[in-house]
Amino acid sequence: MTAAAMVAPRAGRTLFFFEKPSAMRQLQRFFRSPDTVCVSAEGHLLTAEEPGEIRPEWKPWHFEALPIVVDTIPVRCGTSRSGQSHAGKLAAIGQALRGVERVIIATDPGREGSMIAWEVLEHLGWRGRVDRLKLGALDDVSIRRAFAALAREPDSGARDYAAYLEALCRQYEDYHLGLNGTRAISLKLRPAAFREPWRFGGVQSPTLAILADLEERIRSFVPQDFFKVALHLETAEGAALTLWHMPKDRIFEREAAEVIRAAAAAWSGPLAVEQRDQRRAPPRLFSKDTLARRCAKRFGWDPQQTARLAQELYDQGYLSYPRTESESLPEGQAGDAAAVLAAVGSVLPDVAILTAAGPPVIRRGAKGHYVRDPGEHHAIVPLRKVPAPGRLAADLFRLWDLVARAYCAAHLPDGIDARTVAAAEVATPLGAKRFSVTGRVVRVPGWRAVYGTEAEADVDAVPGKARAEDEASAGSLPPVRDGAGASATGADIAEAVTEPPRRITRGELPVVMGRLIDQVEDPAAKRALENPVNPNEPKGLGTAATRDTILPKLLKSHYISLAGGKDPAITVTEVGRAFIAAVRRVFPAYGDPVGRAMFEAELAEIGRATTRDEARARADSFRRRTRERLDGLIAATARAQAVSLDPSLIPAEANPGRGGGAPTPAMIAFAVSLAARKGVPLPRGCKSSLARCRAFLDAHAGARAAVGPKGAERAPSPAMLAYARRLAETRGLDCPPEVEAQFEACRRFLDAHAAGAGADESVGRPIRTSAKRLPRESAKETGRPAARPRRASAKRAPRGASC
Repeated sequence: MTAAAMVAPRAGRTLFFFEKPSAMRQLQRFFRSPDTVCVSAEGHLLTAEEPGEIRPEWKPWHFEALPIVVDTIPVRCGTSRSGQSHAGKLAAIGQALRGVERVIIATDPGREGSMIAWEVLEHLGWRGRVDRLKLGALDDVSIRRAFAALAREPDSGARDYAAYLEALCRQYEDYHLGLNGTRAISLKLRPAAFREPWRFGGVQSPTLAILADLEERIRSFVPQDFFKVALHLETAEGAALTLWHMPKDRIFEREAAEVIRAAAAAWSGPLAVEQRDQRRAPPRLFSKDTLARRCAKRFGWDPQQTARLAQELYDQGYLSYPRTESESLPEGQAGDAAAVLAAVGSVLPDVAILTAAGPPVIRRGAKGHYVRDPGEHHAIVPLRKVPAPGRLAADLFRLWDLVARAYCAAHLPDGIDARTVAAAEVATPLGAKRFSVTGRVVRVPGWRAVYGTEAEADVDAVPGKARAEDEASAGSLPPVRDGAGASATGADIAEAVTEPPRRITRGELPVVMGRLIDQVEDPAAKRALENPVNPNEPKGLGTAATRDTILPKLLKSHYISLAGGKDPAITVTEVGRAFIAAVRRVFPAYGDPVGRAMFEAELAEIGRATTRDEARARADSFRRRTRERLDGLIAATARAQAVSLDPSLIPAEANPGRGGGAPTPAMIAFAVSLAARKGVPLPRGCKSSLARCRAFLDAHAGARAAVGPKGAERAPSPAMLAYARRLAETRGLDCPPEVEAQFEACRRFLDAHAAGAGADESVGRPIRTSAKRLPRESAKETGRPAARPRRASAKRAPRGASC
């Protein structure tokens, strides 16, 4: 089938705009018309201008210049990862557009894909017809369905333009919040001893607030002893078993436990035995976030690695589109199940045996896998195209295998467990108490046979919550009939300790961001986060496409640290706790995760507009509100005081170039004299640790002001210090301690003693001691790692701002 057969024929040439050459090659085999032109972007071809490139006065970091606001973010030609300019690609696309009557955007089906194409078309001034081809997968069947849908949607271009404007508005807010928030908070609130910027962002900051709130609950948690009571008994038939009293409302007083134990020890009476089959349905299919969580737990992959591998499998046509929030499939795809299962079975023989036993089980509705509207993109599933043996790299095949088995499990029968509960009511002075034990035996494995012994029982555990108290259970129980008489043979008290909430792990963080509703206790907040249209996808932070980029930013800012292990737990550092406390004190809205989720929901309405005019009106309104919020942020920050933080709590790596080695004798002498003069104790390790000595001097002798207003006291640069030391040694001078820590003192020393030193080879070339301009600020959320900040000095301030 050719492209012309799949869409209504039109006069003139049609240009297909792809995101990657690999996708373009997948579709080119469908094109037979000479009037079809194909181009690919290979990602974003344009990049936002830096503030200093827009206006020179915005390059230095001065609070008086804030807020820095532009109506539209200027863009320029970007570069590839290898540093090659995209100018040639832009020129080629511009040339290809000449004589074209229609553009069909065939980039990845999401806001980011829409933006990649539309920003180029807007930049080149294209004003012709635009349609949107949404490729949920790159196998032949999915491609044909995408063309059929294109033919049925004459307004696909207008709807996609709305998605582009939503992405543009997200970039607009990211740019302005990262730029203004980072500068304002760094200049006004950041502790003097902290060298790097205090990076701020609309999604990053409330995400940190979730982790900080959990950190506070963990740190303030006080363990409590509680008690369980065991009743050992024997039935009239001679069967022995143990029942437990372990109520949800725990027993915290030993005296109460002893009263119950004494009553249980004297108990005799009939047992209540309930036997029934318990059906266990297969788990939901994978969204991007839940797939990341499973891969972190099973393979130890970080979410970004999982996302890269899933994207590669999509590009090769083995998986459906991976950047999805949904865990469901559209009802119209139920008919594909048999063919997909057969294809998967050709690669996984053990699965083929299970799926060949009967027709696929199709579960519909909110509790099933097929729904009427799964959202913009459905769950991640395998396709008819399957990898040949040895075709994929090991990690790619492991990921495909995981998704394929989940799909197969979703179409197999329920598992059935034979569940037996034996219970006894014991009369005590504190009232009747229930003792029980549960035995569970797998009667029918059902879908669990796909996983064998790897079937995981705790995949749905809520991150950040204490482990639930399980019911007393045994692998199997002896034969016991309902109403059988039994007598106690003894009773014991078992001690246990309450556990704090579990830390959220690296792999769980995207799930936490997407399911914020699980982290809040307030009923009103839970109601606000509900999504009536799709209850399985409540309001959350960020988008599925970008949630995995937040943790690296928090790590880079030293707001969090990771423990060891396959899926490491996240701990909020003292720097992170101080930062989020300052944000909440100065501008609480940016430290409120629920409020941010509601704001995200409003932002998503831009992408739901049905006409260009409606989308533009919503986008203009959003930009106005963003500027108003910026004004409020800057005004509130201007009135705030800097945060006081013990320098010893700042990690050495937060001050690049200053963490290793010992301080110089002059620094130690200056620190000792400074401590005596100010009447403060010299911190432990100050004489042996360069970082701690520097932090003490910064806190008590004046900050180096890595990013600060003109006139702020600062320390000399490394070059100035080196020159001053050589000069003192050569001329037999004493180098005063303040020269080591104060820029002005060092400059005065050089001015007084460097005359004629320019020709003295033993001293070296004279240096310039004037302060230079601060660097341009990178405020865009690009997801690329920023360059390592330079050592903070009068010469440069470190770059840094992120969403």
